[in-house]
Amino acid sequence: MNKKKTLFIVDDHQMFRDGLKFLLAKLDNIEIIGEAENGKLFIDAIKNFEPDIVLMDISMPEMNGVEATKKAIELYPEIKIIALSMFGDEEYYYKMIHAGVKGFVLKESGSHELEEAIYSILGNQNYFSQELLRNVIFNINKEKNIQTSEIDNNLNISARESEVLQQICSGLSTTDIADKLNISKRTVEGHKASLLTKTGTKNSVNLIMYAIKNKLVDF
Repeated sequence: MNKKKTLFIVDDHQMFRDGLKFLLAKLDNIEIIGEAENGKLFIDAIKNFEPDIVLMDISMPEMNGVEATKKAIELYPEIKIIALSMFGDEEYYYKMIHAGVKGFVLKESGSHELEEAIYSILGNQNYFSQELLRNVIFNINKEKNIQTSEIDNNLNISARESEVLQQICSGLSTTDIADKLNISKRTVEGHKASLLTKTGTKNSVNLIMYAIKNKLVDF
């Protein structure tokens, strides 16, 4: 029998935490090992055990999700953190990405999407809520102060790399991209590695946000 993966919930609303626990209790291979109402209590708590994955609220008293994520990853580099986002949290997206989160899920999302995000990230993928992506795109297009530039040619992104980038930003896994483009998974990973190098990003989430901000993909 496979060992259960351990999960920790960090959110300042008891009712929301209770709702998450009720939903996740149905997953027989996930064990909820703790909860905290702010980042400070979370950091204190994980010194006793290291959860495999954390559901992290962004806006909290005492210590917010950005600082808690930074500290947790400094202590335990292998920990995987999903940001729980609300509409209006856009100003924190880049900060959470730089802090090291592996994905974002809207609090308004259904249980199926939350499960998909958890399993994707436990499987060493990244996850970005499609509704949240649309919201990010909308706000970037609306924000007049964000400077974008025609950098596609300067980056020398090939046509195939552009196709792979589009699929990454659409939330597809390496296997799905390989099937859709009729290429091998190794080839997809090669294109992804090249894209990360050319854009100076560290992981898929950084790459997605970079691509959206700089209009490298179409939605």
